[in-house]
Amino acid sequence: MNTSELLEKALAFEWLTVEEGIFLFEHAPLNSLVFVADELRKIQKPDGKVTWMIDRNVNTTNVCIANCKFCNFYRIPGHAEAYITTIDEYRVKIEEMRRFGGDQMLLQGGHHPDLGIDFYEQLFKDLKTNFPDIKLHALGPPEIAHIAKLGKLTHTEVLSRLKAAGLDSLPGAGAEILNDRVRRMISKGKCSGQEWLDVMRAAHQLDITTSGTMMFGHIETLQERFEHLALIRQVQSEKPAHANGFLAFIPWPFQDDGTLLRRVKGIRNHVTSEEYIRMIALSRIMLPNVINIQASWLTVGEKTAQLCLHAGANDFGSIMIEENVVSAAGAPHRFTSEGIQKAIKEAGFEPQLRTQKYEFREIPAVMEQQVINY
Repeated sequence: MNTSELLEKALAFEWLTVEEGIFLFEHAPLNSLVFVADELRKIQKPDGKVTWMIDRNVNTTNVCIANCKFCNFYRIPGHAEAYITTIDEYRVKIEEMRRFGGDQMLLQGGHHPDLGIDFYEQLFKDLKTNFPDIKLHALGPPEIAHIAKLGKLTHTEVLSRLKAAGLDSLPGAGAEILNDRVRRMISKGKCSGQEWLDVMRAAHQLDITTSGTMMFGHIETLQERFEHLALIRQVQSEKPAHANGFLAFIPWPFQDDGTLLRRVKGIRNHVTSEEYIRMIALSRIMLPNVINIQASWLTVGEKTAQLCLHAGANDFGSIMIEENVVSAAGAPHRFTSEGIQKAIKEAGFEPQLRTQKYEFREIPAVMEQQVINY
């Protein structure tokens, strides 16, 4: 294989094979990858804007039976610290989010053995009745698969009912690495990689906008990492013409602080800033049919994320008024609305507030600055 020929192929928006992606990861100079990815970004997103949003990640429950070895957040059923968020608690959190300019709730939780389709249907209806203007970016493929198993329903039946109840879009949560060798070792209680992909296929058929993710830098091989990208690309190619499908892809490095993977297996996050930038660039190169690539400032920090904006990324994600799961594993970084715009400008781009569907929003005329440290 030849690096220059592969990069020319990428610039023509041709699909690279898994083996070709690995070759570029291992042999291409970083500056070459950055240049090609940036050129692709300019073609796909030529406006020079870097998008960001304001939302709040609220956990429906911390009860989970999936037993993921990278999660410090979950509690087993019956634990003294177990909870299910009440509608009154949502009300407080939503009203506070609105003061900070937010318009979306990212609702995620765990595989609660007693919370099925009826619970989530009613929750979404209650939230939409009380707050009809708030968007619900909720659950994820593992939770959809879990709810389907509890109710003996198909993925399509679960998604259809949740969409009717108020679901606006589906996060790419729980992808980790879409390889069952890896999943058996780090998240045995979650759906298989194939189930994750099938949930997303069903969502796209129902015109539910989704995102793709990848948590890397733990026990996966490079082969498995690039197979993951190829699977995301394939499912995106199957979406109906009218659907957004995967509107964004967000890769981030495993956060290891206090996790079972680190304490028991000795697995640590060794992803350097250079490797993360390399993966952002290769995400843009390997996924020519996914238009938005997001840099995970939450896990890699401001400076590395700014460099990613010159390596194919065009989105900075959310200021995350509240985030509990990744933070519980050691992600220390935080942004305010002013801070995230300043970081984007410093990187040489125009910040643009957006919705989950990448529609541009005006910055609210009256908006409190976030000062709470969660």
